[in-house]
Amino acid sequence: QVQLVESGGGLVQPGGSLRLSCAASGGTFSHYGMGWFRQAPGKEREFVAAISWNGYSTFYTDSVKGRFTISRDNAKNTVYLQMNALKPEDTAVYYCARKGRGSNWFAEVEYDYWGQGTQVTVSS
Repeated sequence: QVQLVESGGGLVQPGGSLRLSCAASGGTFSHYGMGWFRQAPGKEREFVAAISWNGYSTFYTDSVKGRFTISRDNAKNTVYLQMNALKPEDTAVYYCARKGRGSNWFAEVEYDYWGQGTQVTVSS
């Protein structure tokens, strides 16, 4: 059974940084792409970033380009999301997810396993 556990969330001031981690167990981590999604209060869950199995390809939603960086360490079965220049509108619960075999990196339905989420709050 695949399990994904996020960590690294918290309260940060606008302009600050956080690094989220997602540790995977079960399955073969290095065979799959991984993604990060977020859900703000009262809003639907949305795509944030994704990375291919080997790290060579990355994908971002427009609102985080230039501020967030996704990376992975296959030796540690972990995917990361480095978040810089955080804004209040980045406040959300952040989820990591394992990418299935489909071709759409941005669609929630293409991801088959999900973590429980970690809260990120950006506020002064």
